[in-house]
Order: sequence, then structure tokens, then C-alpha cells
Amino acid sequence: MRRFSKEWMLVGVFIFLFALMSILSPDKFLSLNNLQSMAFQLPEFGLLSLAMMVVIVTGGINLSLTSTAALSGIMGAFALSIMNSAGFDVGLTIAVAIVVSVLTSLLCGLINGSIISYIGVSPILVTLGTMTLFEGISLNFTKGGAISGFPEQYYWFGNGTILQIPVPMIIFIVFIVLTYIMLEHTPWGLCVYMSGCNPLATMYSGINVKKVLLKVYLFSALLTSVSSVIMTSRYNSAKVDYGSSYLLQSITAVVLGGTNIAGGYGKVMGTVTATLILQVLSSGLNLLGVKRYIVDVIMGAILILILAINFINSNIKFKTKNKSHNSDSNSNLIVSLLETLKIAKKG
Repeated sequence: MRRFSKEWMLVGVFIFLFALMSILSPDKFLSLNNLQSMAFQLPEFGLLSLAMMVVIVTGGINLSLTSTAALSGIMGAFALSIMNSAGFDVGLTIAVAIVVSVLTSLLCGLINGSIISYIGVSPILVTLGTMTLFEGISLNFTKGGAISGFPEQYYWFGNGTILQIPVPMIIFIVFIVLTYIMLEHTPWGLCVYMSGCNPLATMYSGINVKKVLLKVYLFSALLTSVSSVIMTSRYNSAKVDYGSSYLLQSITAVVLGGTNIAGGYGKVMGTVTATLILQVLSSGLNLLGVKRYIVDVIMGAILILILAINFINSNIKFKTKNKSHNSDSNSNLIVSLLETLKIAKKG
């Protein structure tokens, strides 16, 4: 229980916030329409948050996350539109489009991961550059417009239900479980945490840190591609700025979820709970009539506040640890001196 204390505290915050929004706007917030809307919106945001989390656990960051999602969705949309217009089989068209989306995203992840892990450039600089690169490629393909003309069956991934449960939510749950197993119950996951704590010590222990980092960016890209498929299906089109607002929100969700921004610690449970909190907060404030730009200001303020609190806590723990260490050293020194004096007296 102690190990998950941060995460369980977040669960309490989520329950409190959900209850508060229910009291402030019971007719709107608890309506079936609003709950279904949140269930359809959450997965794309949640998947991007998980994609950001696995990178931050290593001490890195991925600023090209939403640009990768947009480019992935655009390339898949092109395949959908062209093959649908040409009269190809619907099942084959959708399958090819999804494969194109996933491969595009993995290629973006490969570019980021290779430069960061094998060349050694700072993640923030690499992903800042690739963010602009991927956005430029997307604009070149779309000319600033949207791509549409998808077969009706493709809408199911973003708008369908199974036993009244939204399909995007089912997909999200599957990838929550997958990420949880990969990070917290596999040797690779242990290597990821070790790389985030101390990459040099991890390398000297015989672990190929470069390969671990490359796989992290590839796994992050996979999650991003799934999010892009849900987005293009739900919006029934693909555009360069779809999902752009999720970049700041995903970082906020990861940090709020307890992941150490410097790397080495982070739990899937915390990130998912934080995503739920931000979704409830965003939807609740929207229903209460708070303007969108004010919501963005609140999200930014939350991120700064959490970072400040985490930094202060880290400093307090560090000072406490140093005091304890100094106290132990002094005690040991006094004991040694007393023993020396006893020996001298006997002599």
C-alpha cells in the first residue's frame, strides 16, 4: 500500500472532484450524454499520456508527440481516402490504413529514438526539431486542409460501442494493461526504470541502455499511432492540428500522476488516474461555462504547481537524508574516539 501511496491519493482526488462536479452541475455533468462524451474523449488523451509517460520515466521528453499523431493520422487518412475512392474492399482498405498509420508513427519514433540513444542529443532538442519537421510534412500533404472521404465502417473505431461500452475505451483499457505489464512486470521495464535512475550505472551493469531507449521511443510511437486512429475515426477526418492541445495536457497528466520529471519513477496507475482527473476537470469547467482559454491557463498553473511541489519535496528529502547521514557519521566518530581512549587508558 505504501508503494502506491501517491497513486491512491490521486484516486481520492478523482472521487472528490467527480463528486464536486456532480454537485455543482448535477443535471449536465451526470447526464448520459456527458458521461458518454467523456468516455469517447478520454482514450485518445489517455493513450498520448501513456506515450509521454514511458519517455519521461527514462528522464527524457517527447515534444513531437502530437505532431507524430497528426502525421500518422494524415498518412492513414490518405490511404483510406485513395483506396476507398478506387473501390477496394472495405476491410482491406481499413487494414492497410491502420498499418500505414502505425508504420508512420514507428518511423517517427525510430528517428527520435536513434538520434537520442545512439547519437546522444538531448531529448528536448531532438523532439523540438522533429516536432517542426513532422508538422511541416503534414502541412505539405494537407496544404492546411482536412482529409476526409472514409468508409463508414472506419467510424466504428472512434464512435462504435460493444455492449454499450465505447470501442475507444475498450482499446484504451487493452493498452493500459499492456503498458502496465511491459513497464512493471518485464525485464525490459526494469531496464527502463534503471536507465531513468542512473544510465551510467545501468550501462556498467551490462545493460544496453541505447537499445532500451530506442525501444522506449518505439513503444511510445505505437501508443501514439493507436491514439491517431481513434482521433481520425472519431473526427471523421485528419488534419495537422488535431490533438495539438494534448501536448501540454499529457505532460501535466504524467507529472500529476507522480512520475518523476527527472526519470526513474512512474506508475501506469498514477498516469491513468491523473488523466481521469484532468478529463473530469476539463468537462466540468466547460459545463459550468468556463471559457476554453481559462481552462488552458488552469492546466498550465496545475503543471507549474506540481513541478514546484515536487522540487521542494525532493530538496527536503535530500537535506533530511544528508542530516541523517552526517548525524550517523558523527555518532560513529564519537564511538571510535571513546574506544580509542579506553584502549589508551588500559595501556
